[in-house]
Amino acid sequence: MTRLLVTGGSRGIGRATALGAARRGWSVAIGYTADRVAAEGTAAAIGARGGKTACLRADIANEAEVVAMFDGAVAALDGLDAVVINAGIVAPVRPLAEMSGDRLRRMFEVNVLGSYLCAREAARRLSRSRGGAGGAIVIVSSMAARLGSPNEYVDYAGAKGALDTLVVGLSRELGPEGVRVNGVRPGLIETDIHASGGRPDRARTLGAATPLGRAGEPEEVAEAILWLLGEGASYTTGALIDVSGGR
Repeated sequence: MTRLLVTGGSRGIGRATALGAARRGWSVAIGYTADRVAAEGTAAAIGARGGKTACLRADIANEAEVVAMFDGAVAALDGLDAVVINAGIVAPVRPLAEMSGDRLRRMFEVNVLGSYLCAREAARRLSRSRGGAGGAIVIVSSMAARLGSPNEYVDYAGAKGALDTLVVGLSRELGPEGVRVNGVRPGLIETDIHASGGRPDRARTLGAATPLGRAGEPEEVAEAILWLLGEGASYTTGALIDVSGGR
């Protein structure tokens, strides 16, 4: 049985991944920042399938809280085999010229520093030379890293570009440690992250212009993540899979 920690696991892609893992019989710890009710709802659904679970609150931009989240996951699940680094934020749509320094700082603190801290802790817990048994890490990037998100989220796009680089570099560091590292780049997916950017209908509206003619669902991204975590992807590392409807 795989023991999995999903950051940002209370909603959207993280929740879909956690529930998909539970259907496979895995135990799943849920990292969340603010919405405890949603996190507990996800955990309850996992527990109903018989898997061990826990809700672990952490601001991933805070190093001590990230370490505590990983400590809590290891304690609750009796170890870790896999980590999905999914937590992230966006801010209201606007061009770079109108973004404040505070916004930019927070964007990179959470989406870059926070993700790197989570990746560091995953490396420490899974690496064989550090007492781990190996395993898999999946980092959730975005098609924004390739497309740039002009006049919308160039800060978010830049942060996700850093995660693409992290996938490549960390996969080469951790391959000899028995740890595979891969990434997924979701496109226009129907989650509430768009509402936090001020455009709740963004995925549906822009998704109509993709080659597949629609927005994606969180479960469709989760399937790619779960494949990368599983034995079917045993010879796959350093890969970035686009789940974007061809965008």
